[in-house]
Amino acid sequence: MALLPLSYLAGAKAKQQKASKKKIVCVGGHPDDPESGCGGTLAKLVNAGHDVSIIYLTTGEAGIEGKSHAEAAAIRKQEAINACTVLKTKPIFAGQIDGDTIVNNEWFTKIQQLLAAEAPDIVFTHWPLDTHKDHRAACQLTLQAWINSDTPFDLYFFEVCMGEQTMLFRATDYIDITETQEQKKKAVYCHTSQDPPGIYSCGHTDMEVFRGRESGFHAAEAFVRMTGRGNAGLAGV
Repeated sequence: MALLPLSYLAGAKAKQQKASKKKIVCVGGHPDDPESGCGGTLAKLVNAGHDVSIIYLTTGEAGIEGKSHAEAAAIRKQEAINACTVLKTKPIFAGQIDGDTIVNNEWFTKIQQLLAAEAPDIVFTHWPLDTHKDHRAACQLTLQAWINSDTPFDLYFFEVCMGEQTMLFRATDYIDITETQEQKKKAVYCHTSQDPPGIYSCGHTDMEVFRGRESGFHAAEAFVRMTGRGNAGLAGV
């Protein structure tokens, strides 16, 4: 079980060291993915004094039955903004279409530019082995940005709907979200159009408990750390 470098950045020492302030970015496929996948960690990093932005690849256009893409996007964008208010994070909407995501050179460049503008120290995104193609698109675009970036950043993959969407996930790092578990839940529940109880019943309650047991906490979120490009450098911060 690994607890660094994420646990250090989210811990009490980080709150006492203003010089260690970092920029964190999370890239998710749809509104509610970052919140449900790593919302407790994002809240904990904000509470420790770090700046956090969330990039939503799509605005959830296809995610409300009976609504047009434009109507659904307006609803889900506001839900994402509300969730970011709860988490104290900055929302960014990349502009792709839910259910029709694109992975090509143009979008590799666009996502790299969005990330470069944020100048992140750490980036979170979906695990590449996921049943939802929009999740895989978010991951591929982010991973390519990590490979191409002139300024290296640490890359972590998060999980959603363990066993139903995220597959073959073997955690390398854990974050204790006991103190931010309710803050995370409040953010998830901002996505009223997406049936928040259903989101939690899709394995997320069990995930928080199970990952907590694995790491010795009441509740935890788990991550896979991408290695290479000097990725372990934050452990000594």
